[in-house]
Amino acid sequence: MAVIPNIDYSPKRDPQRQFDFYSPPVPTRSIVVFVHGGAWRAEDKADHAPLAQSLCKHTQLAVAVPNYRLTPSNPQAGDDVFRHPGHAEDLLHFLEFLIQWPGPDGITGVGGGIRRLYLIGHSCSAHMLASIFLDSSKVTPSLGPSATLLEAVKAIVMSEGIYDIPLLLSSFPAYLGWFIANTFGQHDSYDQFSTTRLPLRTSDIRWYIIHSKDDTLVDEIQSQTMYDRLHTLLGSKATEGVSKNMDQITGDHNAIFKGDAYVRTVGDYITRIDSN
Repeated sequence: MAVIPNIDYSPKRDPQRQFDFYSPPVPTRSIVVFVHGGAWRAEDKADHAPLAQSLCKHTQLAVAVPNYRLTPSNPQAGDDVFRHPGHAEDLLHFLEFLIQWPGPDGITGVGGGIRRLYLIGHSCSAHMLASIFLDSSKVTPSLGPSATLLEAVKAIVMSEGIYDIPLLLSSFPAYLGWFIANTFGQHDSYDQFSTTRLPLRTSDIRWYIIHSKDDTLVDEIQSQTMYDRLHTLLGSKATEGVSKNMDQITGDHNAIFKGDAYVRTVGDYITRIDSN
């Protein structure tokens, strides 16, 4: 495995708009993308290097882990605060870059042609992916993916995800002051930012929703609500189009990455689809 860190996906060099690339020995057109969580305000791609390496080894597919710009933890009055949908715009920019990227110099881990992408969103990045690949055009028109990107994405895995903001605040009221108001701004209602209210952009993407019953930061009703929404949207395609796993992964919010259960569960799902 070759590891290439800090690849720019923005014309302006910025550590928060770079990605790390993990290349398997055999070239592949398929790429797994892991997008970190952190409540839109914390974490870094480097935090998840062990997970990325394990996913690359398990799937024998290339793995890319991007950074994106973060909302300040404690913005001061008068600051021009980086807010939603900026994080998701960075992620969309990265994905559009990735499907056109020729690969790192001297590395053969990426084959030519249109890529097959398998996206993994964790915690807040599940919300970001849902905002892009469900139809949020009436709320955030800047998050519209190209037709080429929509075709390239074969499956989206979302673990411990945040989807419905009012529902989250009903379970965890303190989150409003901790990160929701900073991320989305001050509003009387956050209904408009709930991805559980969005329609489909395409029915060709498969969705896999994972949740640990041990998670103390995001409750299972988030994942169940999103699963129910996708199941309704996909209709006759729901049997193959959306799956859930809420009993095989254990550990708290980020502790699910310890051990091999997460890599095995996610990796096997991706490998099964990629082999078809």
